[in-house]
Amino acid sequence: MAELTREVLVKADPSTIFALLIEPGMQSWLGTDVEFDARPGGLYKIKVGGDHPALGEFVEVTPNEKVVFTFGWNEPGHPIPAGSTKVAITLIPEGDETLVRLVHSGLPDDAISDHEEGWQHFLDRLATVAVGGELVD
Repeated sequence: MAELTREVLVKADPSTIFALLIEPGMQSWLGTDVEFDARPGGLYKIKVGGDHPALGEFVEVTPNEKVVFTFGWNEPGHPIPAGSTKVAITLIPEGDETLVRLVHSGLPDDAISDHEEGWQHFLDRLATVAVGGELVD
């Protein structure tokens, strides 16, 4: 199993970004059909990019600091099943900006490059939304 780390520096404070990491904020940059219970043990469902159903459980929710959840694809036979990996998003204040660090662990080695590209795409979208920008797909 492998781990990937992606970071983006956002010109917004941690509270603004934290609001985008829980429902309904996540719908603005990650996907559609969002169902969230953003507390440890709470479940979430989201269609990533509007197409790919993901399902997992919140492990840690520390307001304005960190969100950790299990992650996987809610599709029969998928090699990364629902809840089989872990995503930790940490918000690190840096002056008037926030470093958003995402660590996705437990991934199969052959899934790293796809998930690196995917997470970078979505973190860039998060950064755009956090400063009030418009997304263009």
